[in-house]
Amino acid sequence: MSQIYNFSAGPAALPKEVLQQARDEMLDWHGSGMSVMEMSHRGKEFMSIIEDLENDLRNLAGIPSNYKVLFLQGGASSQFAMIPMNLLRDKKKADYINTGQWSEKAIKEAKKYCTVNIAASSEDAKFTYAPTQDQWRLNDDAAYIHYTSNETIGGVEFNWAPDFPMDSEVPLVADMSSNILSRSLDVSRYGLIYAGAQKNLGPAGLVLVIIREDLAGFPLPGTPTLFDYMVHIKNDSMYNTPPTYAIYITGLVLKWLKQQGGLTVVEQNNIHKAALLYDLLDTSDFYHCPVAKQDRSRMNIPFTLKDPALDEAFLKQAEANGLVQLKGHRSVGGMRASLYNAMPVEGVVQLITFMKEFSSKHA
Repeated sequence: MSQIYNFSAGPAALPKEVLQQARDEMLDWHGSGMSVMEMSHRGKEFMSIIEDLENDLRNLAGIPSNYKVLFLQGGASSQFAMIPMNLLRDKKKADYINTGQWSEKAIKEAKKYCTVNIAASSEDAKFTYAPTQDQWRLNDDAAYIHYTSNETIGGVEFNWAPDFPMDSEVPLVADMSSNILSRSLDVSRYGLIYAGAQKNLGPAGLVLVIIREDLAGFPLPGTPTLFDYMVHIKNDSMYNTPPTYAIYITGLVLKWLKQQGGLTVVEQNNIHKAALLYDLLDTSDFYHCPVAKQDRSRMNIPFTLKDPALDEAFLKQAEANGLVQLKGHRSVGGMRASLYNAMPVEGVVQLITFMKEFSSKHA
């Protein structure tokens, strides 16, 4: 089979080395005689897998000891409800930064539980930039502040971390589904971080939650048991059967990240990959990226062709060249190249080569 480069926004490509190891361990994990998919989630074999995963995650991301790590189900979308259910803590309001469709989904869900203050929004420019912190109009009585650090659909990324006093009573909450572990991270700035695994961590079916332990234990009355963070903390993510195989694969991805040299090295690699593609977009009158330069995502790069009538031909010929899943989200159209950690530089170079050839033929 010829080399395929998968630019899907999610479920996304996994490192080849991870897939090869999973293949080799499919029928017999470390001499256990079982596939990970067959193991009891409370057996010593799987317990060693999830404990190893948490240790590697804490090491990679520098997670402080007063933060709990949870491996849950329901995708990042489940957190849109779990966050207000658990973090309102007798308050009635929450601040949200609106930078695109995933922010809007979180806002819509939060409105079921509290009054949402849109503290800042980039809707005025069709979500093509990230509002700077001095533009945020926060409520003094908000329970928490929520933002989406990278909008997968629009390709807008906060290339800076919001700066609030360490002793602030209003915790910062971040949806990092599409850029977690793609850059250095100071977990102590946040009260809660959550991320669906299927973009930059592992396969679909797992959602990661990193929560400062003092924030758990105050759910709204009537909160379902499975939506109470403290239940999962007390049970080490084992209150119900966790997504065991997704946890296993994510563990392999984290070991791969460590082998690459950790987040500092990974971040530099991601900067390099994104720069290659943006350089082409910025020097071409055939392609266009609508996102403000200072807020461009390293993970998801949307672009359009000069003539939309060429979109179908572009996608068809790209696929023939081993470049797949480049079609933009149905809500915005155009193209989108997702350059997650698993995308090698070679894939980006091949994409750029194809794009130059295509534009020269249709100039």
